[in-house]
Amino acid sequence: MPRKGMRSLWFSTKPPSSFLVSHSPSPSRRLSDAAMERSIAAAETMIMKWNPEASTFAKVTSLFYENRGEARDFINSVAELHKAMHFLDKEDPQSEKLVRSQKLMEIAMKRLQKEFYQILSMNRAYLDPESVSARSSLTSTRSSMSDYDDDDGSEEEIRIAGESVTKVEQVSVAVMADLRLIAESMISTGYGKECLKIYKTMRKSIVDEGIYRLGVERVSNSTIHKMDWELVEMKTKNWLSAVKIAVKTLFNGERTLCDHVFAASDTIRESCFAEITKEGAQILFGFPELAVKNKKNSPEKVFRMLDMYTAISENWPEIESIFSFESTSAVLSQAITALVKLGESVRTMVADYESAIQNDKSKSPVPGGGVLHLTVAVMNYLSLLGDYSNILPDILAYSPLPEKSSLPESYFDSSNSNGSPKRAISLRFAWLILVLLCKLDSKAAHYKDVSLAYLFLANNLQHVVDKVRKSNIKYLVGDDWISKQEARVKQFASSYEGLAWGSVMESLRRDPTAGMSAEEVKECLRRFNRALEQAYLKQSGCVVDDSNLRQQIKLSITRKVVEAYREFYHTQGVEAWKGDRHLVRFAPQDVRNYLSDLFFATVEAGSSSLPSRLRSHRSRFVLKCTLFFLFRGRGDA
Repeated sequence: MPRKGMRSLWFSTKPPSSFLVSHSPSPSRRLSDAAMERSIAAAETMIMKWNPEASTFAKVTSLFYENRGEARDFINSVAELHKAMHFLDKEDPQSEKLVRSQKLMEIAMKRLQKEFYQILSMNRAYLDPESVSARSSLTSTRSSMSDYDDDDGSEEEIRIAGESVTKVEQVSVAVMADLRLIAESMISTGYGKECLKIYKTMRKSIVDEGIYRLGVERVSNSTIHKMDWELVEMKTKNWLSAVKIAVKTLFNGERTLCDHVFAASDTIRESCFAEITKEGAQILFGFPELAVKNKKNSPEKVFRMLDMYTAISENWPEIESIFSFESTSAVLSQAITALVKLGESVRTMVADYESAIQNDKSKSPVPGGGVLHLTVAVMNYLSLLGDYSNILPDILAYSPLPEKSSLPESYFDSSNSNGSPKRAISLRFAWLILVLLCKLDSKAAHYKDVSLAYLFLANNLQHVVDKVRKSNIKYLVGDDWISKQEARVKQFASSYEGLAWGSVMESLRRDPTAGMSAEEVKECLRRFNRALEQAYLKQSGCVVDDSNLRQQIKLSITRKVVEAYREFYHTQGVEAWKGDRHLVRFAPQDVRNYLSDLFFATVEAGSSSLPSRLRSHRSRFVLKCTLFFLFRGRGDA
């Protein structure tokens, strides 16, 4: 008749040699029968002691919690009973002893089912992924069943592990050893299905709960398509915080536990792990593909896509190792698809950003020749993009690059760009900056004052160089590129100086020490006063944001104007007329102070932090210039 526990009961275990006897009655046969009877009787005593239906004590007490030594004896009794049943099935399938043994086996398996469930449910804290992950580095998870043949094997393993782990991890080791002991006993006696059902149900709930607690949830295509980017970005940040924990702790811990508990069967542990983690892992690795589909545009979007790409790339060795089973190949496919979609999205957004720079239509000149908002935005964008220079070669490798002929050799040496992904990215960044610089050239043409146009170019190129120096872009474009651009800044600044302050310099003779008549000196003074005041008023609205550039321009103008005026002032005897305030308006030190005030005030115009002395100098001088123009027709001009 069919018997439930017999299913595959004896497929894996050979009967002991003491049970292999001839069919003819003999003293050895009678001895084997007696030994078998004793084995069944001993097993019955142990099994019935822990039969939940036989006593209240057995019903409310955990065998493995109460006495781990007796629990091991219980497992050994089941193994002996299994051997006896194997022998009886061959010798006398209709034997009453076999029926009796089968009933005992069913009772034993119900006990072990109960123990397995209790251990899993009562020790969730000790089977959390973090504790289990720590366990993986302590002992091999692929030990054979022979580890438990020695009564002291499990205890020895726990003792060794306990020397280097915390109390929680020690308990985790013990619990995992108990689970493995029960699982191997149930599987070897044909009750693996019942064991797996309990394990899968409980552990899958833990994985699913873990994914949810990490802030990752299933989202439909239609829902994420309509979401505001701010909400998608919030979910993306949650995902970025979750993915490393999920891979290195949650999934890794679950793989470690599964490999250990079901080490006796590769097939079982593979199917078990797949069913437990597949859904949660696909939710996790499916989110990036969904985030890409959100149609809302935002400058930050490309960086969130790069963050997700980086997260998967950096954790790829662990992902590939954890989900190495054929049954979990769908998880790897999902992760690879996420990388592909993220890469496509990044390439599209970088190309769109380049087009946006080229298509910028703003025509209003920046007041004072300051730094254009477009320059700030683009360089912030490129600086952040440069932080991903380690993964951009993988992403942009298949993106069309600008023709080398479109990059002037004087701007960037692209001769070594072929064959190296890093050089290709260098070329890409150099090209994007060139697109910006070309746009700046067209913006400069909107200034009616050419000197302001040059100051605008100097300010903006200086901002570009500063951002490159302070970011990873400097490693991509190189020191030679930076040196070339710094030289161009100096050229723009020099052109600004010549156009904005040239009339002041030219108001004095080329050789201020040459002999001059009194009238010539007076006329020269009038020209200088007029030119200086006009230049000051005109340049008082100019902006030089960068302190180093401002200092360079101030020193250059001061050196050219003040030094020439000082020589003229002292050589031509101007000091003798300084009582005539209409004629001698400035001493050389006054000119130096006013120029210094001008450039300091340019940056902090209207700021309460501007030193009071500088504010007063500036206001007095502007008032003097104003009065000069009001009364210029009264014989002194």
